[in-house]
Amino acid sequence: MTDTDADPVHAFIAQTVADNAVVLFMKGTPDSPRCGFSSLAVQILDHVGAPFVGVDVLQDEALREGIKAFTDWPTIPQLYVKGEFVGGSDIVREMFGTGELQTLMAEKGVPMGEA
Repeated sequence: MTDTDADPVHAFIAQTVADNAVVLFMKGTPDSPRCGFSSLAVQILDHVGAPFVGVDVLQDEALREGIKAFTDWPTIPQLYVKGEFVGGSDIVREMFGTGELQTLMAEKGVPMGEA
């Protein structure tokens, strides 16, 4: 991660991740995803019943590029749980399939319920 003082986009990302238990940086919004990978991540989070904040990276080119640099991860969506970068949709899907995502959420104290 980089110095957030020098980069307002990185500062915004760091603050958003710090202020919210679960954050999905995605293309579109949770109610209207604008790519299949973002849609899949939203469906998984909805299925496990984890409350999350969706941040639409399509609204700002600097944010879209900044999130990739922030994590050194080339793709979007990107999921954070309690400040920890988890991964993109493939990793989220795999973790959900094995139960690791639900375990991670429980260990981090994220409330989960029926969606």
